[in-house]
This record gives sequence, C-alpha cells and structure tokens, in this order.
Amino acid sequence: MDVRRADERYRGGDPAAGIESLHAFSFGPHYDPDNLRFGAVIACNEEHLAPGAGFDEHPHSHTEIVTWVVEGELTHRDTAGHESVVGPGDVQRLSSAGGVRHIERNDGDTPLLFVQMWLAPLEPGGDPAYEVVHGIADSTPYAVPEAAAILHVRRLAPGERTAVPDAPFVYAHVVRGEVLLDSWVLSPGDAARITDAKDLEAVARDGAELLFWEMA
Repeated sequence: MDVRRADERYRGGDPAAGIESLHAFSFGPHYDPDNLRFGAVIACNEEHLAPGAGFDEHPHSHTEIVTWVVEGELTHRDTAGHESVVGPGDVQRLSSAGGVRHIERNDGDTPLLFVQMWLAPLEPGGDPAYEVVHGIADSTPYAVPEAAAILHVRRLAPGERTAVPDAPFVYAHVVRGEVLLDSWVLSPGDAARITDAKDLEAVARDGAELLFWEMA
C-alpha cells in the first residue's frame, strides 16, 4: 500500500482566474517519471472553480474521463453535441476515444469542487461517448470496460466498515471525512495505491465518502 497525502499533490490551475487544481499524478509542467500512472489511472485531479470560472474548449483523446462532483454544479459541453449539468452524487464519463473537445465551467453562484479521474483505455481510437448517471447508489458499481476498471462509491456513517475490492490494483481516494485503511488514517484528498488487495477493510472514523477504483 502506497499512501499519498493531499499536501503532496502538485499544484496547478490559474488562481487569478478562479481555478485551483491539485494533481495526484505527473501532470503538465509537473513531470515526474516515477509517478505517471497506477493501474489504469493516469490522473486524479481535485478541481476548485470559483463562480464563473472554468476551462475553455480543449481537446482530449484516448482517455476515459470520469468526474465526481463534491460541491456545486459542473456544466459540461462538448463537440459531439452533449451538454449537461452534473451535481453531487452524479457520475459523469467522457470517453474521448479518437478525439473530442469539451468545455467545463462553474456557471453557478457557489464554489465548485470536483474530482476528475483519467484512465488509459485498453485500445486507442474509436468514437467518443458520453453519459451521466444521476444519483448513483453505493451498491451500484460503475464499470468502465474500456479501461478494465470499476468505480465503487462508498458513503459511510461513523464507525461503519466497507470492504476494499479484491483486485490486482485498487486506487482509493478520500473525498470527505476520515478513514482508517489497514493501519493508515486517511483524510480528505489523501489516496492509497494498493497492489494485490485482499481482505482489506476501510472504517470511517467519522462520516466519510470514498472512491475506489478496482482494476484488472
């Protein structure tokens, strides 16, 4: 288990434009050849957007982009004609495939915080695809077969336990609350990269929200 703390993330974005980005993996000018990916995950970014702030139209290709909104609402538009507003509890996925451009903005009047995770597909190319699952339940895994990965969302009451998926690779990200994972105490923004996970549990020390990526 390789634990990475929130304060170890690379800082990016454009604070003057109301954008603060915290990157868990090598990203942009923060090149680190020893921190390029874990399993299929190649990025896990915490994005803070002030009201009216956002990312202008930009391209993606050969990447599965999964977004989890923590607070506020995210407006998405892309060149394939998709437009939606994504809120807390919704899972958004943009399969950029052979190439697509999109816009991400905070068109609301309150701050926006979301976690965006990029996964490498098993095969490049194909046609872009997009979907939003509104109000995903804890008991409903979200599969991304293009990357041989499954997202598990766990919302835990104080003292509640949840099993960590048994898998060759598990990436765990704490969204909120404090969690005991094996012998580690994890706080918001902390993450654990687990290889050959088996018979592990996470215990909420207070109310907590966790994201697990189960990867083959």
